[in-house]
Amino acid sequence: MPKVTYERRGAAALLTIARRERRNAVDDETAGLLAEGFRSFEADADARALVLTGEGPEAFCAGADLKAIAAAPLDESTVRDSLAARPDGPLGFTRLTPTKPTIAAISGWCLAGGFELALWCDLRIAAETAKLGFTERRFGVPLIDGGTQRLPRVVGMGRALELILTGRVVGAAEALSWGLLTEVVPPGEHLERALEMAEGLAAFPQETMLSDRRAAIEGAGLALADGLALEAELGAASVMAGVRGAARFASGEGRGGAGAGV
Repeated sequence: MPKVTYERRGAAALLTIARRERRNAVDDETAGLLAEGFRSFEADADARALVLTGEGPEAFCAGADLKAIAAAPLDESTVRDSLAARPDGPLGFTRLTPTKPTIAAISGWCLAGGFELALWCDLRIAAETAKLGFTERRFGVPLIDGGTQRLPRVVGMGRALELILTGRVVGAAEALSWGLLTEVVPPGEHLERALEMAEGLAAFPQETMLSDRRAAIEGAGLALADGLALEAELGAASVMAGVRGAARFASGEGRGGAGAGV
């Protein structure tokens, strides 16, 4: 059975880590398959959002497969060569920024590198059973799949440093109150809700949505003046789509908030 599956579900591409017996931990082969799935999504113009999930209700992803790492040679040069062989991120694609929306569908354990995979996504839909944290802290394993950079951007530096330094695991309700999760749903409904949200995103005019997404992501690390300049540049490039949208509104479409939200 493949360790990763990629399939189309309507307007969404569904990328599933399928190692349920290892709590969907990622070994080297799995990382390569995740990278292939990401490339397939980027190349498919009809796939308007990516939903990333793990097989089964027990775990989204428990991070890197530490048993596989421990079984490999521990020579420093070998380890460094292995990392250098994956410049896009040890878990496959975590140092790349997708051009289209991404949604994590989380159930159960979302730990270590698995937490970093969830943070890579734009949105995070979780079952009430979800538990998230950087548990690699207790073993001295570093965060090298984007966690130190993305978590502060999502929840602020103070809360991010607490999780980074202590390795504390947070439940779904607390994570939602922090803004770490987008939405919490009953057990077993996380994937359905993520796919529903992907369809909602796919129904919007794509040009301006993708432009606004890019402005938000690329502007996050800029000074305010530079971020505003980027927004103006990207907005000007897609302004005609906005003009067409204004004409539809003037004709009565979308009045009273109809069609807002997903």
